[in-house]
Amino acid sequence: MTNSAFWHFARRMLRRRRLAVGTLVFSVISAGGLASGLVSIGWLLELILGTDPAVNLSSIAAGAVERHPAIGALIPDALLAWLPTDRLAGVGLILGALLLLTFAGAFANFLHQYCSLTLSMVTVSEIRLEAFRHALRLPLSSVLRRGPAEIVSRVTRDTAELERGFSALTSKALAQVTKGAGAFLAAVWFDWRLTLVAVVVAPVLGAVLRKFGKRILRGSRNTLKAYEDLLRNSNESMQGLRGIKTATAERMARRRFGAANRAVIREDRRVRLARAISSPLIEALAITVIMALAFLAAHEILAGRMKFDDFLMALASLGVAGGSLKPLTGLLNDIQAAAAPAERILEIMAIPAEGVRERELPALPRHRASIEFKGVRYRYEGADRDALRGVDLRIAHGEFIAIVGPNGCGKTTLASLLVRLFDPSEGSVRIDGTDIAGVSLGSLRGQIGVVPQEPLLVRGSIRENVALGLAGVGDAALRTALERAHAASFVDALAKGVDAELGEGGSGLSGGQRQRLAIARALLREPSILVLDEATSQIDAESEAQISAAIDEFRAGRTVIAIAHRLSTVRSADRIVVMEDGAVTDVGPHEALTARCELYRRLVQTQLVR
Repeated sequence: MTNSAFWHFARRMLRRRRLAVGTLVFSVISAGGLASGLVSIGWLLELILGTDPAVNLSSIAAGAVERHPAIGALIPDALLAWLPTDRLAGVGLILGALLLLTFAGAFANFLHQYCSLTLSMVTVSEIRLEAFRHALRLPLSSVLRRGPAEIVSRVTRDTAELERGFSALTSKALAQVTKGAGAFLAAVWFDWRLTLVAVVVAPVLGAVLRKFGKRILRGSRNTLKAYEDLLRNSNESMQGLRGIKTATAERMARRRFGAANRAVIREDRRVRLARAISSPLIEALAITVIMALAFLAAHEILAGRMKFDDFLMALASLGVAGGSLKPLTGLLNDIQAAAAPAERILEIMAIPAEGVRERELPALPRHRASIEFKGVRYRYEGADRDALRGVDLRIAHGEFIAIVGPNGCGKTTLASLLVRLFDPSEGSVRIDGTDIAGVSLGSLRGQIGVVPQEPLLVRGSIRENVALGLAGVGDAALRTALERAHAASFVDALAKGVDAELGEGGSGLSGGQRQRLAIARALLREPSILVLDEATSQIDAESEAQISAAIDEFRAGRTVIAIAHRLSTVRSADRIVVMEDGAVTDVGPHEALTARCELYRRLVQTQLVR
């Protein structure tokens, strides 16, 4: 498995050019200070330990320029002439230069860390926002198939793991590589032969790193999946805590969570084991290489072909290079581990989103003629049978249609097709003769008000909840919607009225109050089509009668489709659609269906609330 997904996202850091350039430049400056310091220490030792009185800083520099003419060409002659000939003065100058290099390197290192961490954070923030924006536009069928917990885990936890990989790459790995390269160049300065041997054996270390990196990548992918299962399990338990308590199922929930938690530990342990083995193994191989270099150097020194102090400084420089590159084992492991979340994020973002061609599609004119379902079939992904089977239904503009039927007969699925939460497997849904698959989603959903059985209420004020999805809603329009939904009385009773803050899920309100806020939200949109999916299921009979009267007033010039469970709602409908097993079995008014439809009579007697 390659790291192509990780590098796909890592390349985005180049979009922040200033931060990217700053990260690289300050890292190189810091490494250059290290290399200069190593070379200066070699000169310092030569001054202090040398026995030849003619050796001074000026002569050492001249000899270095002679040995390395390419570098010497970059040094002005005036600078060489300025160097002191007194040995003690030369020692003082070198120590002063080392002190300046220390402070300059520390400052460059600070700037590198700041730029690199900011670069990682900003890039991941953009990726997280893009992933969440894409998740909001995913087809509902894809979200239901994968589960909301999986989507949330990939948007939040996986991006956090990706940031860890970015930080390892830009903040730590880059710093270690540049410092290692600087020390390596210093080793070349002292003796290129030892350095060449080190370069030859380096691929062996790389092969070991690559092998362990593959194991870490595979283990990281399994760990993320285990965390995803843990998140799903905890969400299900907390969201369904009422049901768990009433069913005394705490032990079962604890057992399921414990199993998921053990899976996380098991997969995480495998990753940590690979990390733990890789570091000491690389260290042992590096020591072996150093011992081989020492033996080679001893042979050359005894043969008179190498100076002992050059050997010491070359070995010291290689040691510094190795010390700088040693953390790369863990850092490369972090980058390998980040490849797994990168793949998972990329997988979600590769799912085609709704409304991709939104700008290319025409807007749907306001509904004023009919709604037609023509030969509609729909099957949920993974199901072995159709949820809807050849539905043909025509609804005239301004009609009030009630849909009834046994649980699981396809009522909600039929209404979902109208809003294009799903697209038919076969057939078409048409509004005023136009196939809704060929119009922009915004123009379609903008004229359909939907009141679900379980209303969505977010943390925020009542004003924000009722105006959810709409901009620039005035107080008068908000007030009218609340009054139409018979919600104004309980909202006025709150200390802050429409500015009262709601908890998560509308906590603090009764089920009926939450439902009336959802109805107010739908009415505020002034829709041409109103879909009520058992919208009065949590409202008492008196409130239901008031809301029914409000809907009767509101539906003038509008089409209303109600998935109903109350007999009063059904009887007030212009026509009633009876469904069974995904098909429409009969359509007509209450009296006619009571006389001719056995299924409808059974529903009236057993399921419809009187």
